[in-house]
Order: sequence, then structure tokens, then C-alpha cells
Amino acid sequence: MRRIRIYTAQALAAGTQPQLQEETAHYVSKVLRLRIGDPLCVFNGDGHEYDGYVEDMSKKTVLLTLETELSPQTESRLHTILGLGISRGERMDFAIQKSTELGVSVIVPLFTEHCEVKLAAERLDRRQEHWQQIAISACEQSGRVKIPQVAKPVSLGEWLKTVQADRKFLFDLSQNQALGGDRPEHGVALLIGPEGGLSANEQELAIKEGFTGIALGARVLRTETAPVAALSVLQYLWGS
Repeated sequence: MRRIRIYTAQALAAGTQPQLQEETAHYVSKVLRLRIGDPLCVFNGDGHEYDGYVEDMSKKTVLLTLETELSPQTESRLHTILGLGISRGERMDFAIQKSTELGVSVIVPLFTEHCEVKLAAERLDRRQEHWQQIAISACEQSGRVKIPQVAKPVSLGEWLKTVQADRKFLFDLSQNQALGGDRPEHGVALLIGPEGGLSANEQELAIKEGFTGIALGARVLRTETAPVAALSVLQYLWGS
């Protein structure tokens, strides 16, 4: 039987009986079609997960009994901050989903010169919530026990002045520098542009703020492919 994992934003402990409410309860009972007695694993992002089973359910709630606390070693040793130019629709969703599966720590959506997405404040809040839920779902599937933060979208210039990491990289096909060396103790920052890429001015600004241009081969990668390729390389070198 497949092992089902569910995120819930509440305190959890072995020997307790947390209650799932509304959307989560509906997902468990109507989508997953679990029944009383079925096993279920829950986590809340604290670095642990809890095996238990469905104790009871009603139309709007699901009561669990948690039996065992586990501490799976599924989180990367490498702290990675991904500055990602905002792209349209499914491309952005895909990039966030796969970056989460690959162990990213923080994702910062960026407004850039070539960004084609224009969002009013209210829609921006909803979009951020949507992206955060994409990350949560990816954690449920991939076995992660900590939820990466999808930060509030900011301008590229604002992010460049505030991001802190030992190593900072932007992707530039004109470069041929090889990655290597010891694992950065205070993490890595990645900068990846939107569908139209970064402008020459934006690349120059990033370099002035301590970013180094690197390439992952001679081919042009789509904006949703670049994070997958980059994080895979970084995890191979310095993560787990």
C-alpha cells in the first residue's frame, strides 16, 4: 500500500489526536478516499513526520491518531536561495514544484525587465499563496519535512541588495567557469531570469552585487528547466 503524506499547519506529537479541518479533511476523505482505520502520515514543517491512522471522520473533519514520530533525513545540507524571474502560468508552477523536490530552501519570485506578468496587490497575494501551496504539495510527494518559503515577490534590484550567501551565481551562456570547492557553509544564491532572460543591465547589476556568471552547457535552457538543471548540479556537489 502506498504511503500517504499530508501537511497540516498545527502542532503535532506522537500519542495525540489532531483534527484535520475543511479543505484538508475534504482532500483526505473525498479525494484520497481514506476510511476509518487507514494509515496516514502527517507533517507540519518542523523537521519530523508522524505515522498514524484515521480514527474518525465526519462531513467536515477528520480525526487522526498519531502513533510514531519519525525524523527522516530528507533535507539537503545545502541552503539554497533561488531568485526566479516570474514567468507565466504553468511554467512558474513547474519551476517551483521541481525546485522544491530538489531541496531548495527559499524561492523569491522576481520582477525583472523582461517579466511579462503584471499583478495588482490583491492578485499578487493570491499568486504567492498559490505558489506556496505548490511547494507544500511537492513536499508531500517528495518526502521533505521542511517547507521551503516562497517569499513575497520583489524587484530584482531590491533582492540583489539584500540576499546573503557564501556563493552567488547567475547563469550566462558566455561563461565556462567550472563549479567546485568545499560546500558553502552559509549557502548558495541562484539567479535565473524569466522567459525573456535577464537584460544586459540586470546581469551587470548582479555582477556588481557579487554574483558570478556560470553556464550549464552551450544550450539555452527554458526558464522552468534552468532551476532543475542548476539545483541538480549544486545538490550533487554540495547537498545530499
